[in-house]
Amino acid sequence: MKRSTTCRAFVGLLATAAFLWTLALSASPELHQRAHPDANQANHVCAVTFIASGNLNHAPSALLISAPVPTDEFKIPELTPLWVTPLFLLASVFEHAPPALI
Repeated sequence: MKRSTTCRAFVGLLATAAFLWTLALSASPELHQRAHPDANQANHVCAVTFIASGNLNHAPSALLISAPVPTDEFKIPELTPLWVTPLFLLASVFEHAPPALI
């Protein structure tokens, strides 16, 4: 039990140190230049540039909205009237009440 707690604490400390190092590099461009020789290029992408830009995407994605295309799929055909005989007229059982008990 003690070993797993020590391991979790070490991993948490390591992740915190890596995040703080990334913050320090994003605050100091000269220090970032020492860590990455190509840090001043426009196409350079790393965790420091993500933190420095404030978001993961450098440019907003283009909206994929277009006008709806009319289709013939949803055309409703013209309805024709059709006479259906009521079902209760076919069953003569329901014509009279049951016989009265006197």
